[in-house]
Amino acid sequence: MTATLEQRLDAFRRLDDAKLTFARRDWFPGTSGNLSIKIQNDPLQFAVTASGKDKTKLSPEDYLVVDQDSRPVDVTTLKPSAETLIHAVVYKSFPKAGACFHVHTVWNNLISELYFGQRAFSIQGQELIKGLGIWEENARITVPIVENFADIPTLAAAIEKVITPEVPGVLIRNHGIYTWGGNDFEAKRHLEAFEFLFEYHARWLQLRQAVVSTTTTN
Repeated sequence: MTATLEQRLDAFRRLDDAKLTFARRDWFPGTSGNLSIKIQNDPLQFAVTASGKDKTKLSPEDYLVVDQDSRPVDVTTLKPSAETLIHAVVYKSFPKAGACFHVHTVWNNLISELYFGQRAFSIQGQELIKGLGIWEENARITVPIVENFADIPTLAAAIEKVITPEVPGVLIRNHGIYTWGGNDFEAKRHLEAFEFLFEYHARWLQLRQAVVSTTTTN
């Protein structure tokens, strides 16, 4: 069964909203990043950003629909993002996922490099952890970090091995974050929560070092 025109247009409209929201935050430097929204489960089909497009603008050629193997469902000159395989891994791993967003920011790159040796970044007791749907008091989360393999199938396989339903995100070293949710609203909330936590922690490290340096000098 193929997705209807109405389903596709609805997915494209919602991708427009997410794309422009993130673009205003400068989360797509140099046409980087990619977004997808699932249209149907069986067979899997999802709308995804086309490769090489300026994500600060809207055009009729911004998105296309692909199948579970990340191949275009229709004949088209558009190419899906090179990392579409990763979106497919998320949807196959978590059938309840309805959207998957990937952005490149300074903060998520810094965190991924700082903690790559541990292959994970952990943080505890921050209010914004609730934005990930985790409500335990003094909750602690651990976000996995994988190597930035140039070969996308290798990268997708590495991500598939470490992602869990408990924490809806994965960092790629010096690359960016993938996060997902039951729908586009939830995936957006998760992404905003992660980015706040990353920036908070990096700034806290800077401030702590400044305080230590001042104390030592005095």
